[in-house]
Amino acid sequence: MIPVRLICLLVLFCGSVLSARADVWPSWRGDILGSGKVSEPDLPLEWGAEKNVKWRIDLPEAGNSTPVVFGGKVFVTQPLSADKSRNLMCFSQADGSLLWQKGIIYTEDERTHRSNPFCSASPAVEENFVVVSHGSAGVAAYDHEGTELWKRDFGAIDHVWGNSSSPVIYEDLVIHYHGPAENAVLYALNKETGETVWKWEEPAWNPEKRTDGFSDRSEKGVIGSFSTPIVVETADRVELIMSFPQELKAFDPLGGEVLWTCEGLNPLVYTSPVYDDGIVVAMGGYHGNSIGVKVGGNGDVTASHRLWQEVRHNGGIGTGVAKGGKLYYQDAGGIVFCDDMKTGKTIWKSRLPGAGKSWGSFVLAGDHIYTLSQAGDSVVFEASPEGFKVIAQSDLAEHTNSSIAPADGQLFIRTHEALWCIEE
Repeated sequence: MIPVRLICLLVLFCGSVLSARADVWPSWRGDILGSGKVSEPDLPLEWGAEKNVKWRIDLPEAGNSTPVVFGGKVFVTQPLSADKSRNLMCFSQADGSLLWQKGIIYTEDERTHRSNPFCSASPAVEENFVVVSHGSAGVAAYDHEGTELWKRDFGAIDHVWGNSSSPVIYEDLVIHYHGPAENAVLYALNKETGETVWKWEEPAWNPEKRTDGFSDRSEKGVIGSFSTPIVVETADRVELIMSFPQELKAFDPLGGEVLWTCEGLNPLVYTSPVYDDGIVVAMGGYHGNSIGVKVGGNGDVTASHRLWQEVRHNGGIGTGVAKGGKLYYQDAGGIVFCDDMKTGKTIWKSRLPGAGKSWGSFVLAGDHIYTLSQAGDSVVFEASPEGFKVIAQSDLAEHTNSSIAPADGQLFIRTHEALWCIEE
């Protein structure tokens, strides 16, 4: 007989994972597991400015966030410099027409890098509910008609490179990382009211724990996490896992208890964790550390559950995808890697054709991996440990730091100039 607790966990978890539906892309990485996977394998392989474009809608100014798609609507965050507003825009999936736009005015100074405009976080959406993080301007929730449900102000986020962590919806909670900053906090908010259910305050970075081989640098710009947490189902529980400076942590998503901690990351983290078959891989940014960890532990699992650590590794800014125990990812310079998740060893690496340099994250559809470069060109290649094989190449010739969002057989691409809907 299956234990009642396990049945409840399975029902709750399966009810939250929307990646099984090919018609939606409800969060930055498509599901609460942050898998980057879509169950629809027959997506467009080639496109261009005049090829396989269903519609293209001009956007008012640059932005790095990725669209999310639900219920025939496409949601995109958008800064507007003229009135210092941070907005959520809702477009019709059918024709790209703007259905509504809601924003928050924020007139205080907030630091960011010129290549990271405000509103870099992507929304998270489910039936008649969408939530968005606007950095220092706070978190806001709306229904699908644009009616504000609640709004929270958590204070300023002060980091020289800005912020980009996206919210995650799990059951009756919105998980929100208010960072990177010296006072960074991981919040769980009541989805209906926005009230705090639990919070975990990030401790001060400890330079004595550095294991990345770099000299000690204390400037704020090289410390902090831009990661988005993931939700993982283990044999007997659900774990909320997030990469922090120097540590990978797992929490009870409902109560906030720290379940386990694994050391070995460096102080700067861009990517989100990637999970497959009991193993989670976390990567630091720009030649930072990478670690592979078995989930399901308790307490400090550095000695017991850390499978490997690679110091000054290959990680970049975008997050990879996992298939068959292999992790596929790229560095910011356009080199794609295939690593074994159990050992951390690189099986093969190859330079992407075209511009290559990218801040975007991979998408996996069947055996095809989709990439998007900063120059707007894309490469579709085979997810195979046998070697790098290009399936198709495309180019929109517009700058982007976003990622591709697939839904309902279509691809949605946000560039600095426009929102594109690609359909064969």
